[in-house]
Amino acid sequence: MESKDQSELCFPQLANLSCRRPASGWSEGVFWSILLYLICILTVFLNLTVITAISHFRHTLQLHTPTNLLLLSLAVCDLLVGLLVWPVEIFLNKSCWTPGDISCSLYNYVSFVVTSASVGNMVMMSADRYVAICNPLRYRVKVTVKRIQLCVCLCWFFSLLLSSVLIKDDLAHPGKYRSCLGECIIHINYTASVFDLAVTFVIPLCVIVTLYSKVFMVAVSQARALRPHVARASPSQPHPMRVKKSELKAARTLGILVVVFLLCFCPYYCVALAGNSSPFSASFVLNVYYLNSCVNPFIYVWFYPWFRRAVKRIFCHSACIAV
Repeated sequence: MESKDQSELCFPQLANLSCRRPASGWSEGVFWSILLYLICILTVFLNLTVITAISHFRHTLQLHTPTNLLLLSLAVCDLLVGLLVWPVEIFLNKSCWTPGDISCSLYNYVSFVVTSASVGNMVMMSADRYVAICNPLRYRVKVTVKRIQLCVCLCWFFSLLLSSVLIKDDLAHPGKYRSCLGECIIHINYTASVFDLAVTFVIPLCVIVTLYSKVFMVAVSQARALRPHVARASPSQPHPMRVKKSELKAARTLGILVVVFLLCFCPYYCVALAGNSSPFSASFVLNVYYLNSCVNPFIYVWFYPWFRRAVKRIFCHSACIAV
């Protein structure tokens, strides 16, 4: 019995200080772990493809636009989730934390930075579509590549700053709140938790819903107004109707992107608010939370013709090199 208890410890040589290994059924635990790791690999591959498509073909396919810069920033967030944040979370659910307290604090810091940057990118994308649809004549004047580059840099800077404030105690004193060796937890006091909920969920949600409600109403009214003009127009005549139609399609795509984002993020914050009374485990809602990073590139492939063309060029070029 004593040897069995020793085998369940993270550090058998430090029995009085060690945590117990997470308990789970072998077949169920291995199956879900393998599945989640495969999704992580897919997330990394898809987001690398997005980053390559926008960065490499920005001149040949006219991909160097303000909207695509926001998509590029979001793809970087999703790449970091699939490469660093999500695999470590899967590991923590099945194993003990052995790299040490400093590594645990850095991991928590990176996860906070990446997720808050994702929220900031979603807000900026909503604002971008709002200006494009509701004030199209001034869109090219107000929304330029340089301004979006500045906004993206500010988004990442404030994500770094916000994360530093939220977990400053954990960064200053790594391992202060762990109950035993082999545990990696994050401790945030009540005030910081309320602030985090407001800044990374409630306020962005209100902004996104408000902007897209206005975008939706304007898009519907524009579609109704354009229908008779499009029917009478000659296919060979260039007219602003087609530009507006492409903007409406982009707004629809980004609207779907935001809806998926909210479906993935809402369960996590609902469980965080409900606490122990929630029927869902923290592990389950975190996996749903990170699943958004894998779904986003699929939306690009399905709805963006430029992305499909870029992907074809990437794979054709890779095939030619391989041959």
